[in-house]
Amino acid sequence: MSKIRLIVDGNIAEWGRISLIVLGIGMFACGLALDFLPRVIALALVILGLPVAAVGGYASRAKALGLKPFDNSYKKARTSYKTKHDKNNE
Repeated sequence: MSKIRLIVDGNIAEWGRISLIVLGIGMFACGLALDFLPRVIALALVILGLPVAAVGGYASRAKALGLKPFDNSYKKARTSYKTKHDKNNE
């Protein structure tokens, strides 16, 4: 049985990126189109729908460019800048 993974190779999985884009656009559209919703809820859907879709879009663009925004490689870089003085203080 395979596990469903949200982060694959330092980026959001394809199903997650597509879901975020669809969810964000759906929230935005529902906030504008549904007249029976209270004004506060409709405004919240519109305001939150755009960033949700943007996260999915930016993750898709990062995947296309080969970037890994959710990778742990910064830890290796951080330790490579330590000096002997820093290591002795730990």
